[in-house]
Amino acid sequence: MSTGDLLDRAVTDPIGLITDLVTDVEKDLGAERIRAVVTAVAGGRAKSRQVARALAMRSAVLTDGRSPAPRAIGDLLIELRKVGASAIAAPVCVECGKQLRTLQRRGQDWYCSVCGQERAEYTVCGNVRRVSFRDRKGLPRCSMCPDNDDRDPAAVVHELITAIAPGADRGAVADALRRSAPGRPHYRQRVVWALEENPRLLTGEGYLAPHRAILRFIDLLHEAGVAGIVRPACPRCHRVVRIDKPLDGQRVCRNCIAKSRFEECVRCGARREPATRDAEGRPLCPSCLVKDPANLETCIVCGESRMVSTRTADGPICPNCRPLPILLCSVCGRTAPCMLSKLTGLPRCGGCDRRQGHCTVCGRMRGIHSGTADAPVCGPCTTPDAELWRPCPTCGQAERLHAPGPCPRCTLKQRLHELLADDTGSINPKLQSLHDALADTERAGTAMRWLSKGIVSTVLSDLGSGRRSLTHAALDELPEGKVVEHIRSVLVATGVLPRRDEQMVRLERHVKDLVTSHATTEGRKILHRYATWHLLRRLRRRSRGKEITHYQLSGARQHLRAAVHLLDWLEEQNLTLSTCRQTDLERWMTSDDARHRREAGHFVRWALSQKITRNLSFPAERWNGPSQAMDDEARWETARRLLHDDTLKPEDRLAGLLLLLYAQWPAAISRLTVGHIEEKDGAVHIHLGAVPVELPAPVADLARLQVAARCSHAVLGRTESPWLFPGGQPGRPISAWAMGERLRKFGIRLAEARSTALFQLATELPAAVLARTLGIDITVAVKWQRAAAGDWAAYAAEISRRNNS
Repeated sequence: MSTGDLLDRAVTDPIGLITDLVTDVEKDLGAERIRAVVTAVAGGRAKSRQVARALAMRSAVLTDGRSPAPRAIGDLLIELRKVGASAIAAPVCVECGKQLRTLQRRGQDWYCSVCGQERAEYTVCGNVRRVSFRDRKGLPRCSMCPDNDDRDPAAVVHELITAIAPGADRGAVADALRRSAPGRPHYRQRVVWALEENPRLLTGEGYLAPHRAILRFIDLLHEAGVAGIVRPACPRCHRVVRIDKPLDGQRVCRNCIAKSRFEECVRCGARREPATRDAEGRPLCPSCLVKDPANLETCIVCGESRMVSTRTADGPICPNCRPLPILLCSVCGRTAPCMLSKLTGLPRCGGCDRRQGHCTVCGRMRGIHSGTADAPVCGPCTTPDAELWRPCPTCGQAERLHAPGPCPRCTLKQRLHELLADDTGSINPKLQSLHDALADTERAGTAMRWLSKGIVSTVLSDLGSGRRSLTHAALDELPEGKVVEHIRSVLVATGVLPRRDEQMVRLERHVKDLVTSHATTEGRKILHRYATWHLLRRLRRRSRGKEITHYQLSGARQHLRAAVHLLDWLEEQNLTLSTCRQTDLERWMTSDDARHRREAGHFVRWALSQKITRNLSFPAERWNGPSQAMDDEARWETARRLLHDDTLKPEDRLAGLLLLLYAQWPAAISRLTVGHIEEKDGAVHIHLGAVPVELPAPVADLARLQVAARCSHAVLGRTESPWLFPGGQPGRPISAWAMGERLRKFGIRLAEARSTALFQLATELPAAVLARTLGIDITVAVKWQRAAAGDWAAYAAEISRRNNS
């Protein structure tokens, strides 16, 4: 196997490669025992790859024991010899060649205890000896030339502190000094010397401390309540946090150290602290490191190749499958997989960890950290620690600021002003409502992520600068997609753009593309006439100025596809609509290529009415009632569950009951507004048609609750919505498809449930009453009346009896 192949295997199977290389040298130990030793010494992925790479480049170290080599290889040689390896060489000192049982190293060179000691020429005696310690000036001294100081370190430092805070407890000072460097009297002595040289280290200049123990000493004095002692802030970010990292002669925090090491990632271009370097020494950021395909492993739970979150005896587990303890959530009270909160130390489930709500203490919309589901409490109100929640320099609100600068909301406002302002720095008055709606959104972080998604920032910047006009036509020039749809809905909801029928516009665009793409000139003319002057015209007439539904859009597209399929088949047969005969049409109807026969029949009948074709017959299918079996008992069982199961969401219960009891399609339910619910004289009525229907008490309670508690799911550009069931886009209702999916989760078969309800109502009410109360067409009501064989005379007699009584 070549060196290149070995290096590739060092990435994919480092433990196996190391085991094989050792097994080739050591014949006495079994492969399983060698593998156990290798796993114990180089078990981690990064460490095992480093060892495997070094052995792949130079496997002779296993037999000669000579460095340079990583420290882990020396440890591996020592452990293999401990378990009885005879062919494996012991590591040897790079200078004297002595076999080693323990390692000292400088770089990748191994030394024995004698050769590895630092030696220097001493300023006192002039001898070159091993450095035992350094004096107060930092100069080396041997054991024969001590820097004697007979004073008691605790007494000296107490005198220094007394000058700052008279009355300081000497015992507390002595205990803090002892705990700052336990078991190291010489180190404590250097701490005292440094404080003598610069007492201001105790009053805020601790970032200049030459020894880390001084910072520990200051923290212990602060905990003991010694007055006048000031914990130092990081000189770069000015946060009072742990500062023990040296940088340019100062002690700084870990974040500032990371920022000082920023480099541009060679893969993604992000400027971050490198997590590693590639084979050419170029920096890789942490994100690119964990996403590298070479670092992904197969999760033993889901079987997907993903990042490793936890390693078990059975294998790696990805973050999605990471096992969490089943505990009682301290917020919602559910028993579920929980994590421990860093603020409270109490268990919190995944839903509560992601949940945001209005804090019952400060009233702001924030992440929930404590309290209960009904009375949530945010982080700053849970733990009002000044080190965690610092005031924003712009608005003054307490936030968890991870860097010097404004809070997320102020950052959002600055970003919006950058995008929407023109060259003069002012925002177009037409865009001011958009700016205010986005700036006041409850979740500033979500808005910032939305602004950074796709082309959102580019579109808003073009609108603000005037490079793109504030019209629907200007947005229509952009590529179609959900991002552009959401931008348009936000602009409409905030009043920047007028409202329009998006489904109709989408259908008109579809018609234009379909007609243009047809192969023949005659076919394009026929399709244009059929779509424009029949389908679209009929849709506009039926909608009566209202927006068409998704089902109407799908139905029109289905008719168009049927027409296209039939015309394409005729063209393949060298026929047209005018030359087609009944036998040709019947041949298509019975062929395997026939699609959408019912919709194609509609197209053929239209062509006959327009004199485009002659002598063709394609009769319409007459509806003779529902074709599916109706289970009225299952319908009432589901209705009883929706009426009495308080664990279900009120909006789902109300929508399901409107379908089961009043035969309303999801499309009609989704377009109900609060104006359709009317409360008068203690009774609740709903306007499904021309005549309102009084709701029974349980359903009426659900309707009242939904009107009061309805909540728009739109996070961006949220406005006061008139819809009874608000949707995910601002100012829009929930889609009919989404409403249908929510009802299907309860086991409701939409078509079957509506047919059963309508059939039952048709047996009890005449067609005219059915049409006026349910909002269906009178012809549909008559057909259902006939299918149900309802008795109008019995209904009229019952009404007469009620009036007489």
